[in-house]
Amino acid sequence: MKEFRRLLSYVKPYRIYALLNVAFNFLTIIFSIFSLAMIIPFLKLIVGVESLVKTAPAFDIFNKETWMPNLYLQMSKMIEHSGAEKVLIIISISIIILFFLKNLFRYLAMYILAPLRNGVIRDIRNSVYSKIIQLPLSYFSNKKKGDIIARATNDVQDVEWTIMGSLEILFRDSITIFAYMTTLFIISTKLTLVMLTVLPIAGFVIARIGKSLRRKSLKAQNMNGTLLSYLDEAVTGLRIIKAFNAKKYSEDKFYTHNNNYSKVMIGVFRRGDLSAPLSEFFGIIVISIVLWYGGKLILSDNSAMDGPTFVFYVTLFSQVIPSIKSFSSGYYRIQKGIASAQRIWEVVDAEDNIQEKPNAKAKSDFNSNIIYNNLSFKYEDDIVLNNINLEINKGKTIAIVGASGAGKSTLVDLLPRFYDPTAGSLSIDGSDLRDLKIEDIRSLMGIVNQESILFNDTIFNNIAFGVINATEESVISAAKVANAHEFISQLPQGYYTHIGDRGNKLSGGQKQRISIARAVFKNPPIMILDEATSSLDTESESLVQEALDNLMLNRTSIVIAHRLSTIKNADEIVVMDKGEIVEKGSHSELIEHNGIYRKLHDLQSFKK
Repeated sequence: MKEFRRLLSYVKPYRIYALLNVAFNFLTIIFSIFSLAMIIPFLKLIVGVESLVKTAPAFDIFNKETWMPNLYLQMSKMIEHSGAEKVLIIISISIIILFFLKNLFRYLAMYILAPLRNGVIRDIRNSVYSKIIQLPLSYFSNKKKGDIIARATNDVQDVEWTIMGSLEILFRDSITIFAYMTTLFIISTKLTLVMLTVLPIAGFVIARIGKSLRRKSLKAQNMNGTLLSYLDEAVTGLRIIKAFNAKKYSEDKFYTHNNNYSKVMIGVFRRGDLSAPLSEFFGIIVISIVLWYGGKLILSDNSAMDGPTFVFYVTLFSQVIPSIKSFSSGYYRIQKGIASAQRIWEVVDAEDNIQEKPNAKAKSDFNSNIIYNNLSFKYEDDIVLNNINLEINKGKTIAIVGASGAGKSTLVDLLPRFYDPTAGSLSIDGSDLRDLKIEDIRSLMGIVNQESILFNDTIFNNIAFGVINATEESVISAAKVANAHEFISQLPQGYYTHIGDRGNKLSGGQKQRISIARAVFKNPPIMILDEATSSLDTESESLVQEALDNLMLNRTSIVIAHRLSTIKNADEIVVMDKGEIVEKGSHSELIEHNGIYRKLHDLQSFKK
């Protein structure tokens, strides 16, 4: 139950609500017991089972033998003074008031629990989201996006429905069972002890089924994550599915997994549905034992329990049965929710191998150079970069070229500390990146990727991404540098036009220019351009390339280039092959060298 205990740790900031809930539930039970307690002794006197009481021993709150005689004495006095009919009216009104107070406090208990329940879920959801955007990119390499989304949404929601939804039941029913069982012990210790002999058996059976339910639920939640991954792939790749006539293939793949998921969920529901009938069955067994043993006590000559007291006992016990049923149902729901909690904690506890040192140094500017020193890097067992030595001086434009898989993108991904080197070092102005604050490092850099990553928001907010109080003038200025102002101005709402999911309302060239405008707006001293024009048509490429040229003015630029014609004027061109730097030099120098770069250049020239 460590997952459940950990979940309860989220309750600590809201413990005042939990305490108030316990207090209101306690008052609910007190008024419930008193309302029932008033009926039985009054009936004993009214129907003549017992004559009116004239005397009673001195009342002692710690001596239960004095409670009922003093209650009978007070009621006898009321009957003698006002008559049974008037007393009946008074008692009836008192019962109405007591039941009103009982239900009022019952509502207040639920009312006060709402901020706790929703606050805890909000905090868990915040923890999951914060962890997702904190985790390094390597974490997501082997994860399915749909499964991660399922953990942040469906699993958190399931925790709310199962565990948090059961808190009110657990708080209320645990107090109810304790209060009523205490009262039953006071009325008859022997009868209550006999009744309790059956409860451990019931608890054992319910616990065994609960563990089975948790295992099934965990399997179901994992399958649901895969199901969401299939949905995400279908929506993202719909164009390909249609183009390749793969509708039947995609449907069969989804239907098969969905069918298996459905079978597992049937098992989950069947085990969960056992709670109510099982607890009711054990309740009937206990009631039968109570009736048998209680009747035996009444029939014995020396019993302290009479018929009306036994009726009161059974009435109280009947109030315990629903609480026991609710408690067992809540236990089943918690077991199901723990499976979801386990999946949530897997994300929250995921190791972040990009750690900032406690004494990390601040870095607000870029003054001299970036140095890769004997740097190597590997993903798990696959070596991607091997013994890289490279110096990038301030104000220079460095182009990185090579075949696909040569390690170009990985080389630049190390700069903003998306990954850390496996061996060697990477430094800025003589300071190892691992000694600097991560936020400061990334504030020095602007990134434009091959794939334009835009958000479902306005153009204005995409350009000013991450800046709260951006001015329209500064956004427009950035857009002009990126050759984006003209087409933005022609849109219906201009800069406040929503661009849809991933910017799908814009063309590829328009999206890329928005990405460039975002980098211009940030105004960093170091620019990283990862094949920013490789997926564009000729006209769009011309506009984007002009925007990139504007962007690189007076900045240190690292350009990953697919089309060699775009980097002829670079200060230095670095040629990579199989994770190593094999050539360096200017365009003319590398052409004369007649190596890999010359082959790439001639191949592209031939294609034209």
